[in-house]
Amino acid sequence: MKLDRSVLYAILAALLFGLNAPFSKLLLDEMSPLYLAAFLYLGAGLGMLILVLLNRKKLAQKEAPLTKKELPSVILMILLDIAAPIFLMLGISQTNSATAALLGNFEIVATALIAMIFFKEAIGKRLTIAIVLITVSSMILTLGDGGEMQVSLGAVYVLLACVCWGFENNCTRNLSHKDPAQVVVLKGFGSGTGALIIALIWGSFSGRAVEILLSMLLGFVAYGLSILFYVKAQRGLGAARTSAYYAAAPFMGVVISWLIFGTGLNLAFGLALILMLIGTYFTVSEDHGHVHSHHALTHDHQHSHDDGHHDHGHKEQTAHSHSHSHEQVNHAHSHLPDIHHRHQH
Repeated sequence: MKLDRSVLYAILAALLFGLNAPFSKLLLDEMSPLYLAAFLYLGAGLGMLILVLLNRKKLAQKEAPLTKKELPSVILMILLDIAAPIFLMLGISQTNSATAALLGNFEIVATALIAMIFFKEAIGKRLTIAIVLITVSSMILTLGDGGEMQVSLGAVYVLLACVCWGFENNCTRNLSHKDPAQVVVLKGFGSGTGALIIALIWGSFSGRAVEILLSMLLGFVAYGLSILFYVKAQRGLGAARTSAYYAAAPFMGVVISWLIFGTGLNLAFGLALILMLIGTYFTVSEDHGHVHSHHALTHDHQHSHDDGHHDHGHKEQTAHSHSHSHEQVNHAHSHLPDIHHRHQH
């Protein structure tokens, strides 16, 4: 499979989210963790809302807007994104940070398994190998400082957070054919408001205006733009494969942390780098193709007329959005579990 735009979106999403940990560490010297989480989400929502308003006319015909049909998925997405940090905070309070960080990588496994079990995404051998290698790489990076691990009730809470995020990733997948900017705006304001309510109940306010503005700017980049690219990637790759690429985010965060804090390179870092590169190769090189059927379907999403699936009659050549119909067809070609290839295997 060639390196297409969806793959680049997934890598960009991972890179931008990789900024989160090192720069949040700097902000945590001045801000409460609960309030920082709230302002990160609110920054994502506010930043994306400004982008939407500035580009309203340009984007009007390119993306399909959310409708009442997607409301259950939107509500579930927001609730899961509020629940997950609660479980994570409970987990971190009852276990050491090394264990919490390591178990956080279970989100990759949870996303892939949920995609396979509930949404019938095909998980091939190469993707399985990639997920294992990238997870092992993240484990090595997590344990690079030699921290001791222990399994406790706190670890169970962290696993519950990962399961929430796994479901949330697949929930976002159901919205991937709609306007990703709208998805991020709702996600940011909804989750940010929920996190702020929790902070008002449990947290103690700290931080000056400059730290609040910087946290919102970081949220816009590391959450808003990252989620925007993540949703765009899911449109072409599906939840499991996007999650596999997104697993590079901890690695990228370590690289950025090394550049900021000057942490020295060691054998563990080198081994993690090799495993990450091999895992990425297996993800990119997966080639899934077979005879499959497309049932007659009418839907609305962004599309162009050079992808082999949109040959309805009008002369628009650039990417655009409108309600259109597909006739039933049987054919064979390499494909991913995008919005036109979510058939069972």
